[in-house]
Amino acid sequence: MSTAPNRRAVAVILLIPLMVALALWAFAWPAARIAPRDLPVGVAGAAPAAQQLEQRFEQREGAFEVHRYADEAAARAAIEDRVVYGAVVATPQGPHLLTASAASPVVSQLLREAVTASAPKGTQVEEVTDVVAAPPGDPRGSALGASVLPLALAGMAAGAVVTLMGLRGARGALTLLAASALVGLAATAVTHSWLGVITGDWWTEAGVLALTVLAIGSAVAGLAALFGPRGIGLGALLMVLLGNSFSGVTSAPQLLPEPVGAIGQWLPPGAGGSLLRSVAFFGGSAAGGPLLTLSLWSALGLAAVLLARRTPKPAAPTPAEPAREPALTG
Repeated sequence: MSTAPNRRAVAVILLIPLMVALALWAFAWPAARIAPRDLPVGVAGAAPAAQQLEQRFEQREGAFEVHRYADEAAARAAIEDRVVYGAVVATPQGPHLLTASAASPVVSQLLREAVTASAPKGTQVEEVTDVVAAPPGDPRGSALGASVLPLALAGMAAGAVVTLMGLRGARGALTLLAASALVGLAATAVTHSWLGVITGDWWTEAGVLALTVLAIGSAVAGLAALFGPRGIGLGALLMVLLGNSFSGVTSAPQLLPEPVGAIGQWLPPGAGGSLLRSVAFFGGSAAGGPLLTLSLWSALGLAAVLLARRTPKPAAPTPAEPAREPALTG
């Protein structure tokens, strides 16, 4: 009896727990270790009250990256430009907290707790202003965070279908472009027009969603063009397992363990989530980095698809000549 089936069964039995452990590590470990790590915040107002607030932030070593501003107007501008997630303004009545729930509802709540804890003794946070508020259709940001996985799956499916159908060269690249454009239009119709999850310019948002899907799909198809069918599995590992769990869309990249937050922003799901926030709520502020990341993934993946050679079809077997009967001998 051959031992090959037994070996394959043992391989499957061992592989499934390994994959489950890897998925739990990728998804559960960052979520269980959420905490501020060099989180950009601002402090504004006259000394010495502002200086005391700054010192209290700095007491939590490595948690906050404090930016000092002259007044409340400068702090508001920094929040709208996505330089900081929020700011504390020292006033005679007490600290005035400025937040941006559109950037991250989790960070907004964290700043409320941190400012309350770091306020000088005898003072209270008198006022909280949400400078860039999350849309009424998604006040907790949960719908926006949940949109990353469908985009990753759509890009993954596009790249896998192009590969399995044997599309290479210009035909494969055009297929990826067309599929991504249609996904971008459909996703914007759902998230913007129907659910009201994003509230920026409709066509700009559609372009961002399409570019995100294109970056993922072309990366998967490009990896498959370079490494064969194994490239699809590598693309799934990068884009779905790591890209989705390391994206930081549901919280913030600065809340994830290092270097998970940075890695997530180098992958298309994280870059796409950050770019979508910028164009949907902040008028395109801080969009340059994520846009460059998505463009590079798209360009490299499409280049691999364009330059890949099509697998030659096997030659059709020639019909066998009919066997000749031996000559009769008399």
